[in-house]
Amino acid sequence: MSKSRPPQWPGPRGQRRSQRSGNRPAGGKIADGGNLIWGRHAVAAALANRHRQILRIAATAEAEASIQDMLATLTADRRQQLPPVTRTDRDQLADACPADAIHQGVLLTVQPLPGLDLGHFLESAPTPLLLLVLDQITDPRNVGAILRSAAAFGVDGVIAQDRHAPPVSGTLARAASGGLDVVPLIRVGNLARALEQMKEAGVWLHGLDSDAAESLGAQPTPARLALVLGAEDSGLRRLTREACDALLRLPTQPPIASLNVSNAAAIAIFAARQGQRTTAA
Repeated sequence: MSKSRPPQWPGPRGQRRSQRSGNRPAGGKIADGGNLIWGRHAVAAALANRHRQILRIAATAEAEASIQDMLATLTADRRQQLPPVTRTDRDQLADACPADAIHQGVLLTVQPLPGLDLGHFLESAPTPLLLLVLDQITDPRNVGAILRSAAAFGVDGVIAQDRHAPPVSGTLARAASGGLDVVPLIRVGNLARALEQMKEAGVWLHGLDSDAAESLGAQPTPARLALVLGAEDSGLRRLTREACDALLRLPTQPPIASLNVSNAAAIAIFAARQGQRTTAA
């Protein structure tokens, strides 16, 4: 008896057919356009996000129960917006995802989230307000990890450039562990102009710099604050540094002068939120 081959996958591993063989569950292609999101935390957050359009939900037999548990937590209106779950197998998911992806048996095909305008966002932003600004941080796993910490500690928004920043991909979403669908990610064309907009909206800019004279917590934390983070290799660019109201460093001890940018972001976010609560009290 001949064995069927899986469909050709338009995905990160190229336009090729898998060399694996065997009978495949019905349901057609998973990756039929749009973006891919995999991993249970990232998938659960995307399913719950009413601003996220879901084109396809795919799960292995082993993971289908977890998908049904996720769907059971949603409102009836949100469940009606979602397509039915397509049964697939691990080989098909592996072919659709990058080689190093840990998909955990679940995969979504989605439309990108709607873009946000920084000016409109600032007009309706709350106080206290905590934002992150990413100055040419290009590693999707670092940006994803930053979004994860931002979601964990209640950051109100993350601002990144259109260029010199990673695309919003499945790799980034997986590293964010749901943070991509929780924290607004605002892309801007001109970072210098965005910093000026924030200042005009009463937001103070504190840049993280390992060579700064003052450390985190050395001064009161503003009620409306943006933490500005630079790339690991070069740090903040000159114009970005000059736009900041203060430059602060983590109080690290020799011989470690600095941390990975995502680790530094998590510490700075926590310290800023604690500082805002103390100042408000």
